[in-house]
Amino acid sequence: KNERYYILRPEVIEGWFYLWRLTKDKKYRQWAWDAVVAIDKYCSTPENTGYSGISDVDDIKPKQDDVQQSFFLAETLKYLYLIFSDDQLISFDQWVFNSEGHPLPIKNRNPAYPH
Repeated sequence: KNERYYILRPEVIEGWFYLWRLTKDKKYRQWAWDAVVAIDKYCSTPENTGYSGISDVDDIKPKQDDVQQSFFLAETLKYLYLIFSDDQLISFDQWVFNSEGHPLPIKNRNPAYPH
């Protein structure tokens, strides 16, 4: 089934974040920036008070679903922020992300969790 809606999910942007960190291929940052522009253009509410999912990504003026999912703030925006941040802000040597995008310190490798 070919679903055409976008409900502000983070998975693709999360993937670009990891690929950027591992390869430093600038296309992943460019794709992330293109996503920022598209989300702002098509998902920003008319009053600019939040963001909404859309019903059809192929529509020039897609209908918004009037729902801002919590994962948009907790994950989508977090990964967009991190893809443009310095790697040392959250180093893969000291932190691991859980399935909800929360950074957790790695035991014996992070000063926040030494033993």
